[in-house]
Amino acid sequence: MTDQREPTDPTEPARSTERTAPPAPGLRPDATTGAELLDPTADFYALFADVTGEDLEAWRAARSLAPEILPRLNDCWDAAEYPTDLLVRLGELDLLTDGLEIPGHRSLSPLGAGLVNMEMSRIDGSVGTMIGVQGGLALRSIVLLGSPEQRERWTEPLVTGRELGAFALTEPDHGSDSVSLETRARREGDEWVLSGQKRWIGNGVNGDVTVVWARVEDPSDEMLDGQVSGFVVEQEREGYEAEVIRGKVSLRAIHQAHIRLHDVRVPPGARLPGARSFKDTSTVLHATRAGVAWGALGHAVACYEAALERARTRIQFGRPLAKAQHVQVRLATMLQTVTAMALYCRRLAELEAAGALTPEQASLAKVHNTRGARAVAADARDLLGGSGILLENHVVRHMADIEALHTYEGTDTMQSLIVGRRVTGVGAFV
Repeated sequence: MTDQREPTDPTEPARSTERTAPPAPGLRPDATTGAELLDPTADFYALFADVTGEDLEAWRAARSLAPEILPRLNDCWDAAEYPTDLLVRLGELDLLTDGLEIPGHRSLSPLGAGLVNMEMSRIDGSVGTMIGVQGGLALRSIVLLGSPEQRERWTEPLVTGRELGAFALTEPDHGSDSVSLETRARREGDEWVLSGQKRWIGNGVNGDVTVVWARVEDPSDEMLDGQVSGFVVEQEREGYEAEVIRGKVSLRAIHQAHIRLHDVRVPPGARLPGARSFKDTSTVLHATRAGVAWGALGHAVACYEAALERARTRIQFGRPLAKAQHVQVRLATMLQTVTAMALYCRRLAELEAAGALTPEQASLAKVHNTRGARAVAADARDLLGGSGILLENHVVRHMADIEALHTYEGTDTMQSLIVGRRVTGVGAFV
């Protein structure tokens, strides 16, 4: 391929070759109300215009990160580097609680927690996953199911981002059927001994603590023997081996690990006392499933805003793209999807606030919104033309990251089967 760039004029000053990502479309840094945090058309039904108090403060804090971290994240995503110091920054802004009630920290409603999740994914999917892993999974497991001693030791370090937490459930041979996990925790005297493998574990390598889920072998406790329970395992313990999974083309600015547990010994106090069956594990998963629906909305909003900005500013055949009928139809179609996704999320927040959210409702939202985000991203990428494949224009990064959301926290098929079982009364998982 020949180089078709124009020759450089030696009389002109040298131009910088440093890449600088343009600001994210829709960014409104001086926002004072919920409505101003989104492009006016992105919240077409003003679903989030009434957000106030600590929920609004948290949303604004999350949005303030965009100009600070977005150019760096593009480079980290490109190089598959994990900027773990961002977790400390998220902690400084008190954005890692994921709606949990933690003394001394901002108290968010399900709506506020959802908006933070949405905003992080609107900036970057890897950052959204950082909150999902650190706050939604690791911290939530310890806060909801841990002992007072475990909460005392780990809550503050995790919620401030000073220490990294992981949630190890998925295994090489057990993803959708995670209830069939093969990792074992056998009781030997005054210790638990953990053996097995885990895969796709965010923060599972070069972190501090991993909540490991295992099948218990303890004949002395008939109620617990054979059940699934969680164990708080420091990653520095002998026998804990983890390696970064390489070759990802999604969520490249956060690392996932393949973990091998070779007779890792932990004290009796390492077991989460509130985790006595897989039902308790599911309590944590149901909450994060709703979070994935919010994250998908964030990706879709980012892609829609980028497409709208492109349509307004790109001149072709002597006129802006926005003057073309087919472009307006595409934008309207994308907006229909974004609005439907937002309606799902707002209703999820209302149900959760009322204590009425069911696992099946969370599953339905997860399926709907990840499907919707894929469709919006595909249209946005196409509307941007060749520029749509450049990281500096953001859309292709969101497009790739959505593929991970579509699968993790329960695949599209499994979530659909959960809903199908609810509406028919018949399970069809096998």
